[in-house]
Amino acid sequence: MHKCRPVQATAQDEKPNYEDWNQAKPKALKATNQDDRSAIQKFLYPDPEELPDDVEMTIWEHLEELRERVMVSAAAVSVAILGCFCFSKDLVVFLEDPVAQQGVRFLQLSPGEYFFTTFKVAGYTGLLLGTPVVLYEVIEYVLPGLTKSERKFLAPVVLGSSVLFYLGILFSYQVLTPAALNFFVSYAEGAVESLWSIDQYFEFVLVLMLSTGLSFQVPVVQILLGQLRIVSSEQMLGAWRYVLVGAVAAAAVLTPSTDPFTQMLLATPLFGLYMGGAGAVRLIEGGRKLA
Repeated sequence: MHKCRPVQATAQDEKPNYEDWNQAKPKALKATNQDDRSAIQKFLYPDPEELPDDVEMTIWEHLEELRERVMVSAAAVSVAILGCFCFSKDLVVFLEDPVAQQGVRFLQLSPGEYFFTTFKVAGYTGLLLGTPVVLYEVIEYVLPGLTKSERKFLAPVVLGSSVLFYLGILFSYQVLTPAALNFFVSYAEGAVESLWSIDQYFEFVLVLMLSTGLSFQVPVVQILLGQLRIVSSEQMLGAWRYVLVGAVAAAAVLTPSTDPFTQMLLATPLFGLYMGGAGAVRLIEGGRKLA
């Protein structure tokens, strides 16, 4: 009978493969470091493969591009303001409409008050009309530094922000401003005659419209925080009591009037927008889990 001789392990077989381990170690460390980074760090320092455009520019080239885009934006806004100033009287009549039918008369209490008021109205209106150009220049400036996922998310955020801003202005003109002014007229009826300064009236109306448009950006801020994974939808929904108090406080600060009715008219949609933004963040998280 032949006996099987045991196979002896050679030195080459017993020697561990340090070369493969040394090659895999940096990759493992890199993956661990990427997982350990926070959402803010990933946003500020994205991976090179996430950037689709390999564009390198010096600091002076960045400043030169920024200067050109600022000049284009300023020119667009200036042209819009000049065009609105040519129709300033029509804009004044349009903004006087919420209380014009209730017998309110507007007075010019100082020389040049109406002239400076028309210029103020033209400035606000021209800025609103020139905002799309300014927004386009801002997007074109920051676009090369955005990752692929951020570019997919950019268009809905910009479109939603613009729509919400103009919806806020429309809501202020159609609902909030007439309600506040009607309250003041009704409260003074039978006691004093409503003779309002044209400058103070437009300061009230323009500030109210602008603050309402800005306050309608709440869902956009929530979606950005949710996309960066800084705040989850559960945290947003869990803090609804504090948000309700904050909405009332914000309405008291943003509205130029002191009556509680006008403040509630603004606080109610603010709270509704917040809850809608929390719902949108939950949908985004659900889609992220399915992916």
